[in-house]
Amino acid sequence: MQESNPKLPGYFMEPSEKKPDYKMKLDRQQPIVGVDFEISNSIKRGNLGEVDKQEKVELPNGARFGLKPVVCARCHSLRYYGRVKDATVENLLPDFDFDHTIGRKLVSTSGARSVVLMVVDAADFEGSFPRKVARLVSDTIDENSVDWKQGKSGNVPRVVLVVTKIDLLPPCISPTRLEHWVRTRAREGGANKVTSVHLVSAVKGWGLKHLVDDVCNLAGARGNVWAVGAQNAGKSTLINSIVKHASGGKVNELTEAPVPGTTLGIIRVEGVLPGQAKLFDTPGLLHPHQLTTRLTREEQKLVQISKELKPRTYRIKAGYTVHIAGLVRLDVEETSVHTVYVTVWASPYLPLHMGKTENVETMLKHHFGRQLQPPINEERVEELGNWSRREYHVVGQSWDVSSIDVSASGIGWFAVGLKGEARVGVWTYDGVDVTLRNSLIPQRSNHFEVSGFTVSKIVSQADRATNKQPQSTKQKKEKQRKVTVSDSPPLPDNAADTSSSAGRD
Repeated sequence: MQESNPKLPGYFMEPSEKKPDYKMKLDRQQPIVGVDFEISNSIKRGNLGEVDKQEKVELPNGARFGLKPVVCARCHSLRYYGRVKDATVENLLPDFDFDHTIGRKLVSTSGARSVVLMVVDAADFEGSFPRKVARLVSDTIDENSVDWKQGKSGNVPRVVLVVTKIDLLPPCISPTRLEHWVRTRAREGGANKVTSVHLVSAVKGWGLKHLVDDVCNLAGARGNVWAVGAQNAGKSTLINSIVKHASGGKVNELTEAPVPGTTLGIIRVEGVLPGQAKLFDTPGLLHPHQLTTRLTREEQKLVQISKELKPRTYRIKAGYTVHIAGLVRLDVEETSVHTVYVTVWASPYLPLHMGKTENVETMLKHHFGRQLQPPINEERVEELGNWSRREYHVVGQSWDVSSIDVSASGIGWFAVGLKGEARVGVWTYDGVDVTLRNSLIPQRSNHFEVSGFTVSKIVSQADRATNKQPQSTKQKKEKQRKVTVSDSPPLPDNAADTSSSAGRD
């Protein structure tokens, strides 16, 4: 007869059986399949919360009982709530030493073959591109390629560049043009020895089969594959999609969340590569030149691009400025033509403003942290740092398409279209990288934005809720006065509110 354990709902065992030793699982020095292994080490370093071990699962081969893989409260909170369990504890965790732990393995030409899977965000290419890793691996290939071809040395690393989140780009971009653009930008970033390029979407499942086949072929039977990339570039999401693809959709390996620093240590991922080849997920690289690393979680929600990008285009002349929230601005200072087209590619939740450049000080003083968010609140404006200016000379051949992009890491970019020349000034916070590049998306919107504020949905709803209260109170007083005079029944409250909202819209 089976006996129920009241502490573990749904778990049954024979009277002679012992309860599983959870501590033994956490202290194990080998990766646990289905568990973020770095958490097991982190639990020993700091108190991340109690382990959730009471979830029942179905096991294959007719097993009578089983538990989901043990995860800590931090992983549970990240998976289901999109935030860490305790933000104060995060500061107690030791920093991951990428160079010491992984860097030497990437450049090793002895032993097993190394494949470097460089993961880059399509919507923030320069901000998420791992330039240091790219140069490190490229230098190793240059130094050893001749000896390797002559059979005098071991294996040189192979570089596979994976551009994720391509579903966020508009469908007007052809894959051929996009790959050519990616290879050009990768060479500019230091990756001059890229073996192959893959354009994928982990959410849509695009390009996963070709990527897996290519990686398996390059890794061989005993190779090591290292997935590297910036924080929040989508590495863990990509690997989860690859694992699900390889296992028929039955496995969810890694904790993924839109929170920088979700992965704390190296994780070996099972069930993807054949033979004795190994796939490792590594912690996201911290890029201080990305503005998102300075933002709070609420501010990051506004900046992060989660839907397909839509163009917002201005037709302006010299002496005018376009702000993207309180994060970056573009000044059109001098042009050889009457007007230029400036298209903003950024999160739709970021408010924009176009107006005269002479009024920028007023904008900074009265609207940053208010109508122009993020930063959220005026104190955050000072916390993010001082503003600095960069000057660029742009040249274009057509007004119909954008020729040049001015990209700010972690925010988005301005696409400039003109038939002539112009001098522009770009202002953003100190330390944030600004890049001049060939246009990623040449197309612009056929409908132009007007001067003043183009308010985001979030700010618009907040303003509407704020303004609705006084108007509703005023209408109620007017309604009561009419009732007193005519002695007629009043209208329902929601009727007054609906009419007032319609008038404002």
